Amino acid sequence: MSKCKICKSEISGRSDKKFCSIQCKNEYHKKLRVVNQAATATIDKILHKNRRILLEVMGKRATRKKVKRWVLDEKQFNYAHITGYYTNRQGKIYHYVYDFAWMIFSDQEVLIIRKASS
Repeated sequence: MSKCKICKSEISGRSDKKFCSIQCKNEYHKKLRVVNQAATATIDKILHKNRRILLEVMGKRATRKKVKRWVLDEKQFNYAHITGYYTNRQGKIYHYVYDFAWMIFSDQEVLIIRKASS
C-alpha cells in the first residue's frame, strides 16, 4: 500500500492514487499554486512593465515604429524578459512581449511591431 502525499496515511483503492481524500488532494494543489505564484510574480511584473513601456512608446494606433534605443533604456525596459521569439528568413530575431515584438535594428535603434489580434 502507498501513503498519502499530505498526511502520510495509508491509501486504499486504485494503485496509482496519491491522496487519501479530496481534502488532502486540494491541500496539495493549493500549496503548489502558492509556490508557483510566488516564483512567477516577479517575472510577471517585469513582463507587464515591458508591455506597458512598448504600448506607451507605440501609442494606441501605431502598428510599427522605429525608436532610438535610449528611449526604451530610459524607461528601464528589460530586454532579458520576453514571452517568445521568432527568427525570420534573414536571421533577424523578433522578441515578443505578449502582443508586441521588438527587434534590435542597429546599435542605436529598435523596431517595435504590434502583432495584429486574431
